[in-house]
Amino acid sequence: MTGKGAPDENFPVGSWLIARPLRPHIHAFYRFARAADDVADDPTLSAQIRLERLAAFATALGDGAGPPQAHAMARSLARSGLPPDFCLDLLEAFRRDAAGAIMADWDALLEYCRYSAVPVGRYLLALHGEAAAAIPACDALCSALQILNHIQDCGADYRRLRRIYLPADWLAAAGSASLGQRTCSPALRLVLDRCLEGCQTLLDRAAALPGQLRRPGLKAEAAVTIALARRLCGRLARTDPLAHKVRLTKIDKLGGLLVGLTLAMRG
Repeated sequence: MTGKGAPDENFPVGSWLIARPLRPHIHAFYRFARAADDVADDPTLSAQIRLERLAAFATALGDGAGPPQAHAMARSLARSGLPPDFCLDLLEAFRRDAAGAIMADWDALLEYCRYSAVPVGRYLLALHGEAAAAIPACDALCSALQILNHIQDCGADYRRLRRIYLPADWLAAAGSASLGQRTCSPALRLVLDRCLEGCQTLLDRAAALPGQLRRPGLKAEAAVTIALARRLCGRLARTDPLAHKVRLTKIDKLGGLLVGLTLAMRG
């Protein structure tokens, strides 16, 4: 996850599609994740200080003290009856970020997503009381969204934090795939396209998710998110993320909403 606010998100975060009583819990989870992520990504802090502050987030989940976002999350967990595991898994990803994460290969990137993205989807499933059968498709969707985010921000992540969330073996095999330039080299374009192919495969696995969900709002939000992710894949395939800030347009979002809602109703 990279530091940004809710208005910059490509995908719905506790939107009007979700049942109103559950939205405050989702917003608390989002604010917790964003605040901890911002600590992990703060270039003005040493790695040691980042790790110490992230430890305070974990402690606060147990005793309610510490950062206000963690305090609010602890209250939310107490009301919902859910365990802190989802939050603790996210903090593991942020600790890896703070210490300097390296993605040796595609499998290592997916393993990182197991902590940086998968807990978000699993939290939503648990909050809605959904069946465990939905977990594999949900994991695939969350991993795809995280990798798309990494592709979008690959240049900024490298310039600002010297982080590379792309498979190192693919970069090495491609040769001159530098992230330090202002335009993609042909070698880097090949690596990005290979990552996008992986995302499409993950989204194909995620396609079953809406049909596996019982709660109408979550079903609709999952369908919309999948539709938006496919549109973002297309934009990233056509646009150089080093040269341009690749984001979904309002037309993209409206189209994704209509497609997603249509698919959800059919399901």
